Amino acid sequence: MLKFINFSLTLFLLLTFNVVTQCSEVDEVDEFDELLALDDELERETEAGGVKFSEAETLTKAQRIVFELNNENSERIVNGYEFVLVLGYAPWCSRSAELMPHFAEAANSLKDLGNSLVLAKVDGDRFTKAASFLGIKGYPTLLLFVNGTSQPYSGGFTAEDIVIWATKKTGTPIIRITTEQEAEKFLRKYHNFLIGRFDKFEGPEYEEFVSAAKFDNETQFVEVSKVELAQVLYPDIKSTDNFLGVVKSEPERYTAYDGAFTFDKILEFLSYNKFPLITKMTEVNSVRVYNSPIKHQVFVFANIDDFKNLLDPLQEVARTFKSKIMFIYVDINDENLAKPFLTMFGLEEATNTVVAAFNNGMTSKFLLESKPTRSNIEEFCSNLVQGSLSPYFKSQPIPDNVRII
Repeated sequence: MLKFINFSLTLFLLLTFNVVTQCSEVDEVDEFDELLALDDELERETEAGGVKFSEAETLTKAQRIVFELNNENSERIVNGYEFVLVLGYAPWCSRSAELMPHFAEAANSLKDLGNSLVLAKVDGDRFTKAASFLGIKGYPTLLLFVNGTSQPYSGGFTAEDIVIWATKKTGTPIIRITTEQEAEKFLRKYHNFLIGRFDKFEGPEYEEFVSAAKFDNETQFVEVSKVELAQVLYPDIKSTDNFLGVVKSEPERYTAYDGAFTFDKILEFLSYNKFPLITKMTEVNSVRVYNSPIKHQVFVFANIDDFKNLLDPLQEVARTFKSKIMFIYVDINDENLAKPFLTMFGLEEATNTVVAAFNNGMTSKFLLESKPTRSNIEEFCSNLVQGSLSPYFKSQPIPDNVRII
């Protein structure tokens, strides 16, 4: 215990020295590598003693392995490593605050995977010179530097999304599973993925699978050869033919692919099936929701308790219109997310559940003007897909089913 305390104090002093003093001629890259080595030593000792890191200790570990950039060290760091993923943030930015724990968790996961990527963050509001040098113009911003040259980040914003994108950009786009132990370890780390089973990792169909894996930046691809190993990841596999399937961490967990093994068709299948039956919109995933290829989107604005009561029938409706309609839940009390949408209907002061719909591009909007029961929502969705709904205009009278403060 005393050794742990002394070690923690040493790390604290080292990190404090790096933050509050100006950079000297000492090679800061080497110093950071020494800290990582010390962190590895502590982790090995902890695991040897049969002790697991608490959530707070995990966060502390992430803080140690994410480099703090400033006006003096930014250029040296991004040029000192082959791969550096930089998060530009501002303390006042709510989206930065929401992304920060995901970024820290991703740092831990990438280190555990043995990935060579270095993660760094910079307070662009404080260190404006560093932000300008790095090319950070808004918050939050993620940029990947490869040998000092920046590339835009195009992945999702959960920890798993960041890990998948970074792994694909800095390593192999596909994880190959050869043992049951590897399969079980993979399941512990990844909750959403595309599995491919092939007799041999060669041939035209396999090459199309690889091309899709290289192009996609949001979903982890995994490949297996033995059927029994594939069944660990996707239990319903029975055929010995080549197989593709999406696995997600939700009730609608498994979706098999039944199309041609071509680059375009695989990516299309993935685009229509990577979201859950009902997606909860957040600041972090809003861009992905807006960019969904699904033509129609149904939004449910409700408080948490009302949504829980509506969840089961809503999921049943969502299954009926899978790949045709994207269902999105927005907390009606979240002004940043709900109010802009509700204002489009003149319902920004609504307090009860509101069900609305948009076509792709949000050029037309529609409103459920009856109680949000399963049968009413299902009929609303059916008419939406058939194109028989009448658009709703803000100038129309507020429907009787909407309660306004």
